[in-house]
Amino acid sequence: MYAFLKLVDTLITLYIWILIINVVLSWLVAFNIVNTTNRVVYMIGDFVHRITEPALAPIRRLMPALGGIDISPVILILGLYFLRDLLFEYLI
Repeated sequence: MYAFLKLVDTLITLYIWILIINVVLSWLVAFNIVNTTNRVVYMIGDFVHRITEPALAPIRRLMPALGGIDISPVILILGLYFLRDLLFEYLI
C-alpha cells in the first residue's frame, strides 16, 4: 500500500510542477519575453495547456471574475496538497 501512495504522491507533485510551468510560461508569453511563433515554445505551451486545462476549467467556471487575475492554479495546487495530505493521513 505504501508503494501505491508513494506513486500517487509523485504524480501529484509532478502535476503541481506542470501547473507552475503553465503559470510561468503564460506570464512569459503575456509579457512578450518568449514568442509562441517559436515551434519549441509553442509545443511546450500547448502540451502544458492540454494537461492542465481539464482541471482548471471547472475552477474558473465557479470563481467570480477578479479583473484579469487568474487564481485557479493556486486553488488547484492547494486542493492537490490537501488531497495528498488526506491520503497519507487516512491510509497510513
